Amino acid sequence: MELGKNAIFFLSALLAAILSIFLFPALNTSTTINKWLNLKSSIKIADLVVTNAFIYTSDSSFPFAESMAIRDGRILRVGNHSSFQDLLRNGVKELNLNGKVVVPGFIDSHVHFLWGGLQMVRVQLQGVNSKEGFVKMVKEAVAEKNQGCWVLGGGWNNELWGGDLPIASWIDEITPNNPVWLSRMDGHMGLANSLALKIAGITNYTKDPTGGTVMRTSGGEPTGLLIDSAMNLLVPQIPEVSVHERRDALVRASKLALRRGVTTVVDLGRYLPGATTEDVWADFSEVYQWADSKAEMLIRVCLFFPMETWSRLQDLISKAGHIWSQWIYLGGVKAFVDGSLGSNSALFYEPYLDEPHNYGLLVTEIDSLYNMTMASDKARLQVAIHAIGDKANDMILDMYNSVASSNGNRDRRFRIEHSQHLAPSAVSRFGRQKIIASVQVHYIHYISLLASNIYICSL
Repeated sequence: MELGKNAIFFLSALLAAILSIFLFPALNTSTTINKWLNLKSSIKIADLVVTNAFIYTSDSSFPFAESMAIRDGRILRVGNHSSFQDLLRNGVKELNLNGKVVVPGFIDSHVHFLWGGLQMVRVQLQGVNSKEGFVKMVKEAVAEKNQGCWVLGGGWNNELWGGDLPIASWIDEITPNNPVWLSRMDGHMGLANSLALKIAGITNYTKDPTGGTVMRTSGGEPTGLLIDSAMNLLVPQIPEVSVHERRDALVRASKLALRRGVTTVVDLGRYLPGATTEDVWADFSEVYQWADSKAEMLIRVCLFFPMETWSRLQDLISKAGHIWSQWIYLGGVKAFVDGSLGSNSALFYEPYLDEPHNYGLLVTEIDSLYNMTMASDKARLQVAIHAIGDKANDMILDMYNSVASSNGNRDRRFRIEHSQHLAPSAVSRFGRQKIIASVQVHYIHYISLLASNIYICSL
């Protein structure tokens, strides 16, 4: 019995020894091959190594690094210079930054990207601080135009020259043969000369559209200023921007963004209250998709579309998903509830000091806005709504709360664009309701100048 057990033990050990003799070289060869493959892939895996840099990693366990490896625009790894010698010895391109700082790319969460690119080659009135400077800029632009051609531009801020709003008579004498349209810095008001008003058929008999105002003299004559949806009385008369111009605008805006360190933007599109929704969709197909297909995208974009077209976006996402490509992300839908502070059209509980009967404008009918928001949220689309005044913000907070209660709890990330002037009770509601306050910090100085002059709020 004991002999039998010993024989079985001996045979088992012998079999194990034989197997190890035959299989060990194969296992060893496999290990060698794997090591070779890993070495080969690490050599091929990078097409650029950045060295001699001061790299901020955003990783608290390893906040700064000297080098990083990149392939196809993606960061593969970061570390000390010595850990990248294998790559450098095998001919990978090296970029020596000579101690320069490297940080993650900035994301601008609220832009109108193509509008910005178009504006860069028009009359640029940003920073103009006098009536004389305003007129001079327009005069120089007209001198370069043929008779009958539109003069377009904008960016003016009347607070920089004391607060007086521009009027058509400022520029009529120098623009007798050219229609002019110059938008304010916030995009919610624009100035037309008398010729442009005539082309648009705007007279003292023209009624204010819902959600907009035609500014008038005490005698009822249009001053040339159009606010919010009233701009749509004129803007359709302006010749369409060509596809070529819009594609150039994308490149122009993208290069400016990259020079500022911005590598991703959330584009809210060429859309304002009452305007056509088709411009945004045309930009998606004719500009963004075109640039993506031609490998000409320079920065990443997250696109929002007019809320009126929510079902169209839902259909597109159901077929293609949110990630259209590595450059384009289909974000959600955007709407407006009020206008802007500088145009006296932001919606407040209290009236404007310089217009005691003006509380601002509700630019979208509230029941319609609620129904579109409810439908968009049911379709699991992210919703962003523009709100400036304290009353406007409270209305959207209430609306979001009702929609979330009806459609159930989930990570929906409602946004309020600007969230500019809040009643004291509103601040904590953003946190409780998990709503993103999409604030544009570059407005802070401008608002501080403006608010003290023209409005009373309930703070």
